[in-house]
Amino acid sequence: MNKISHQQIKINRLKKIATIASLSLATSLCLLKAFAAWYTNSLAVLSSMIDSLTDIGASLITVIAVKISSQDESFNFRYGYGKAESISALAQSAFIAGSGIFILYDGINRFITPRPIEQTTLGLVIMIIALVSTIALISFQNYVAKISNSKAIQADSAHYVVDVLTNASIILSLLVVSTFKISWFDSLTAILISLYLLYNAYILAKEAIFVLMDAELSPEIRKEVQEIVLSNPFAKGIHDLRTHDLGGKYMFEFHLELEGNLPLAVAHEFTELVEDNIREKYPDSTIIIHQDPVGIDEERLDKKLHQNHKKKRKH
Repeated sequence: MNKISHQQIKINRLKKIATIASLSLATSLCLLKAFAAWYTNSLAVLSSMIDSLTDIGASLITVIAVKISSQDESFNFRYGYGKAESISALAQSAFIAGSGIFILYDGINRFITPRPIEQTTLGLVIMIIALVSTIALISFQNYVAKISNSKAIQADSAHYVVDVLTNASIILSLLVVSTFKISWFDSLTAILISLYLLYNAYILAKEAIFVLMDAELSPEIRKEVQEIVLSNPFAKGIHDLRTHDLGGKYMFEFHLELEGNLPLAVAHEFTELVEDNIREKYPDSTIIIHQDPVGIDEERLDKKLHQNHKKKRKH
């Protein structure tokens, strides 16, 4: 069991700060937008307020998920708690989808029974404040997500990317309504926002499910691991490579082909060198290596998967 590294401690601290900042901003913006929606009677502003309300719930889930995922491995969870973040992302996708459906319903209803938009100036000021503060938060979240590979932070950031787009479109909507007196443009903006929310929910859910179902990492990462292994002169081959995301940390499992007459101690030393090489590129990763004599005839996972793929293509 690996001890938690200094880098991981730093990452956990940054993730905690990012979640607190997210929750604080979501709460502040929700209160501001609620006042603006009541004062202007704008459906587009109301839709943004509802989105901020779901952000509060999603951010609370993120806070809990990050706290759980930052724990060390335990006897019952020996791969750690990282996938709590993918569960969080899945829950957040449900929040986004729910708000999208609500806004879509209300937008269609407003087309049928239009309502006048009032006090657009105040609405514009509040939405501009929301836009600037959200962009600042996203910049920080992107920094944290890049160094931590946190699915929860990525999902939370995706919320706010949607908020930037919705806030910008609402500003446009309020300008159009106040300048040209086209009240239905407000409802159209809300409907377009709802459709984008539903699409974003689908993307988040898909990525979270891939992690929870142990989908393979990208072909680029798999290729890089193979190249790292084979860069060692003693490595005669690598097969049956399996990879997956443990929740911000990667796991690599494969068979390392070595000369068959090596002493066990030497084979162990070579394996340790390979692990060190991989961890230079992917710190804190979990690595399981099975040593095979080069040229051994055995049933391999790679061969089995290729055969299954050919059968599916025939059918």
